[in-house]
Amino acid sequence: MFCLVCSFFFFFKMNKNSSNTMALAPNTSNKRETVCIFGTGDFGRALGHKMIQSGYPVVYGSRSTQISNLIPKDAEVLGHAEAAQKAAIIIIAIQRQHYNFLTPLAEVLRGKVLVDISNNLKLNQYPESNAEHLAQLLPGSKVVKAFNTVSAWALQSGTLDASRQVFVCGDDVAAKEMVMNIVRALGLTPVDKGSLLAAQEIENYPLQLFPMWKFPIFLSLGLTAFFFLYCVVLDIIYTYIYEKNDFSFFIAITIPNRVCPVMALILLALVYLPGIFAAIIQLYRGTKYRRFPDWLDKWMQCRKQLGLIALAFASLHAVFTLVTPLRSHISLQQALNNKTEPLDHTKAWLSDSYLALGILGFFLFVLLGITSLPSVSNNVNWREFRFVQSKLGYLALILCTAHTLVYGGKWFLSPSAYKWYLPNIYILSLIVPCAVLVVKFVLIFPCIDKRLTQIRQGWERNPKYSKQSNYGLGGTALRNRALPPSIVCPPLISDPR
Repeated sequence: MFCLVCSFFFFFKMNKNSSNTMALAPNTSNKRETVCIFGTGDFGRALGHKMIQSGYPVVYGSRSTQISNLIPKDAEVLGHAEAAQKAAIIIIAIQRQHYNFLTPLAEVLRGKVLVDISNNLKLNQYPESNAEHLAQLLPGSKVVKAFNTVSAWALQSGTLDASRQVFVCGDDVAAKEMVMNIVRALGLTPVDKGSLLAAQEIENYPLQLFPMWKFPIFLSLGLTAFFFLYCVVLDIIYTYIYEKNDFSFFIAITIPNRVCPVMALILLALVYLPGIFAAIIQLYRGTKYRRFPDWLDKWMQCRKQLGLIALAFASLHAVFTLVTPLRSHISLQQALNNKTEPLDHTKAWLSDSYLALGILGFFLFVLLGITSLPSVSNNVNWREFRFVQSKLGYLALILCTAHTLVYGGKWFLSPSAYKWYLPNIYILSLIVPCAVLVVKFVLIFPCIDKRLTQIRQGWERNPKYSKQSNYGLGGTALRNRALPPSIVCPPLISDPR
């Protein structure tokens, strides 16, 4: 019995010691594989430093094996052939015009994963992408395109919020997965773009300068210039010719404070107008499986930008309105008149009403802008997002239109408001939003809304004709459908309302 107890105690002690030894032993299974980087430029050094921080052994392949002060101190610098033999993944951090030196290394690089991170100076600079050109030079290697959308400055400073996504493409699935694991280890988000055919698109991406903002900005600048000159003609030139009054100082605050609300209202209406067109087209065609016209498709894609520009104009209008009573010439004129007028309750009601409508409309406007932030939109579900962007968005349009109607309604029937037979600027600003609201009111009639809902759920008036016009379910087929009329376009394209 004593021997049995001693044996059990000895076995327990040995098992405990062995478990402690295993716990203290280093875990070699999580050791990172060595990564080779060809090129010691800014991006190559920044990427190597980031990899070393993430636990990757890094070896640089360079023409000069002398260690520079700029190279990360924990990295090794060797010749190209010797460095390539130490790693299965080689990052090519050099420009396309220098790829020729890789040809003599074809045997050393055979079977290796080559990560092309290069960019060009202009869009579609070459017939084929840099990654495809590299694959043609080294057919025995596995080429993957990645990291070209991340800047060296972002890697060094750690400010990767604006460029956290890394587009990855390649023909070899295993090689692509190895690169995506490195991307994740660096704290970035890999986005699989498919085969190497997508490399051209990925290389063009960093060269695009606000691609979705061009149309909204040009449209806003054109409308702003038109309405500004329109106000100059009516408020300054006309007054100077017929009344001999010089109101040129209106250019500083008064005219901008008229143009900004007009622009905000029109642009907000233009956010919702394509949804109206999409609903009408679907009702006319009797199907949702046919592509919208290109102009409507592009219009829908830039509605977020139109809404944000409208919010900027609304904010400027709020600031100008607060500044207007502080101008010295207005206060001086009121003091010189020295008149006491009786309270006009009608004017008081109108004044308070349009101010209240403007405040509420601006509040909802800001709410729409806040929900456009990714940090906010990612924390709400689809129904909540649609409620804010669609239901509250239309309510904001109604309030802003009512604000303009109450404020500028007095000019509709006043002959003196039509200088040179031209309508006041506020009358012009109401054309688009009123048209949008009237048509939307018609579309929500039960008889029309029911049929529109059936179409969006897959019903077709002429299935045979619609199937012939359908062009697939993937890629650009999603362009068949419209986005909800929101300031922010959601990730799923499903509802043109």
